Formats: sequence, structure tokens, C-alpha cells
Amino acid sequence: MLKEYTDYFKDNPKGLWFKRKLFGWGWTPVKWQGWLVILVFVGFIIWTGKRLSPTATIEELDWFFAKIAVAVFLLMFIAYKKGEKPRWQWGLPKKDDDNKNQ
Repeated sequence: MLKEYTDYFKDNPKGLWFKRKLFGWGWTPVKWQGWLVILVFVGFIIWTGKRLSPTATIEELDWFFAKIAVAVFLLMFIAYKKGEKPRWQWGLPKKDDDNKNQ
């Protein structure tokens, strides 16, 4: 089963950075560029959180959540532009589904 998952993620003739998740809706990074985007995203979240003081005011919390919302939007935008079209999926796609959605 693990080999089938690995083959699915390696089957990437278009060179997409992200492929559909196997279960649910969303993307999984499959190229180094996708992994770099995820690393930068996580680093930004950690850096933004560390800069927040324990006695943060409402204004500071507003900016914190605004930055997080922008980061999430950018991540989704990049994944949408550089990945497969998202759709609900449960398990490995059937070959007929792959050909139908292209």
C-alpha cells in the first residue's frame, strides 16, 4: 500500500509542487519547491508567535491574527496555482478519474 502512495506522489509529469491529498480536501507538497513553501509558512507562523508578548493587547492580537490569515491565504493561493485542482478524494484515484479530470 505504501508503494502505491509513493507511486501516486511521484507520478508528476507536469512538475506540480502540490498534489491532492489522498484523503479529504487539500494538497500535499511533492516537489522541493512545495516543501520550501511549507517550511517558510511554518517558520513565519513560529516567528510571528514568538514576537507576540505574553501580555499582548487587543491591537497586537488583531495584527497577529491578521498576519496569520494573510499567510494562510498566500499558502492556499500558491498551492492552488502550483498544484492539482482540489477536490474531495478518499484513497488512491482510479485511472478513469485521472483522465476525466484533465
